[in-house]
Amino acid sequence: MSVRPELARPDDAAIQAAMDHALTALSAVFEALGDGTHTLNFAVERTDDAFVTGRADLCISTDSARLAVVDDAEFYALSALLVFALEGSTVRRAVLIATTAAEQRPRACGWSVREGWLHPMNTDDVRRAVTPCPGVNAVQREVYPAPPLPRITDTGEESRHG
Repeated sequence: MSVRPELARPDDAAIQAAMDHALTALSAVFEALGDGTHTLNFAVERTDDAFVTGRADLCISTDSARLAVVDDAEFYALSALLVFALEGSTVRRAVLIATTAAEQRPRACGWSVREGWLHPMNTDDVRRAVTPCPGVNAVQREVYPAPPLPRITDTGEESRHG
């Protein structure tokens, strides 16, 4: 029997700040992905050694400023995971992979959570994350570098982190 460490609940102010950052981060991700049909996969390693994942399928249209989410519950769960990953006290590592449906083959990029924000992953790490296990019949994805996401700081100034 393994004993997992306890998770310490972050204080309300930290959670609220992380919620604000998560909304900003998701907006930046949507803008970076642009028009199309996308799947977001989020993997989190918590400080109690548990792994938690989330997935959300969505369609973005910048012409009409429209976001259509296939399953609200999945999207809310992924958003909640992002809040706790950005807050950081209960999460060791977290990775967000975005796959965009494309004509010949899907495209993928990714960000890792560090220092309270989403930072672009290098393409080798993304490639490892999206490569199917041997013997699994799955679609290969074209990997491309994720763009750095603009971050609005607590002072309201915009800066680039990457």
